[in-house]
Amino acid sequence: MATQSTSVREKIAKHANNNNSKSDKIVPIVLAIIALISILTTIGIVITLLTETITFFTRVPLTEFLFTKDWQPFSSDPKYGIWALIIGTLKITVIATIVAVPVGLGAAIYLSEYASERARKIIKPILEILSGIPTIVFGFFALTFVTPYLRAVFPSLDSFNSISPGLVVGIMIIPLISSMSEEAMSAVPEKIREGALGLGATKFEVVTRVVLPAATSGIMASIVLAISRAIGETMIVSLAAGSSPTASLDLTGSIQTMTGYIVQVATGDATFGSTVYYSIYAVGFTLFLFTLVMNIISQWITKRFREEY
Repeated sequence: MATQSTSVREKIAKHANNNNSKSDKIVPIVLAIIALISILTTIGIVITLLTETITFFTRVPLTEFLFTKDWQPFSSDPKYGIWALIIGTLKITVIATIVAVPVGLGAAIYLSEYASERARKIIKPILEILSGIPTIVFGFFALTFVTPYLRAVFPSLDSFNSISPGLVVGIMIIPLISSMSEEAMSAVPEKIREGALGLGATKFEVVTRVVLPAATSGIMASIVLAISRAIGETMIVSLAAGSSPTASLDLTGSIQTMTGYIVQVATGDATFGSTVYYSIYAVGFTLFLFTLVMNIISQWITKRFREEY
């Protein structure tokens, strides 16, 4: 018996050696090169941001950048307090999160737990279409549709403000939350639902006390990634939020976000090699740190609260 087993193994090994074609040697090398390109690209971006940011800080003190609230790079007495741009970015992000989380999570719960197969086939493609709309279209939608309606209700609202782009950014990130959350809830085994129902729980109790806690990891990760997406949004805030950096918490006036400032300078408002030019790299590096932290938090939440079935 042992001899037969050995003989079979030898035949398998011999067959594998005979079929060891060139493609089996080339394909792993090609795939490794592709993976290496993505890694080198990331390293190149970080190095570029870092070197240009260091150049900026040779001209502007780090203490001014981190601990002042005035951002006036084009004035006769330029000031580079990043907090004006950070607060503008956070105002948009907070409004977007308030809009997107309940709507996106509600849509995910409906699709996963309540919708019929027919309704799911209709609603999911619509959400996917929403996620595929270019952000510049969302920007014009905020500027020419949402803002006029808001001003009709709140006459004191400026043409450029935080509320309108915040609402539209929230609409934009709804598909991200709903899709990822729905997948997380759908991954909860049906036996768990059946067990809860068998113990006398209602459908609502099953959703709130069984499915949502079991899918916490995926839901929280989707929310964190959506917030990261809102922080990095560019065209909507560039068109509808304005270009007036301010550290005020007022939502009715014009603001400027980090991405909005980068767009303003990158479109020709600064000469190459000037301090203003290098400031976009400092702002970009700050934005990079924000999104990096959000991604790290997302990965930590995913590992910390992951449920294995």
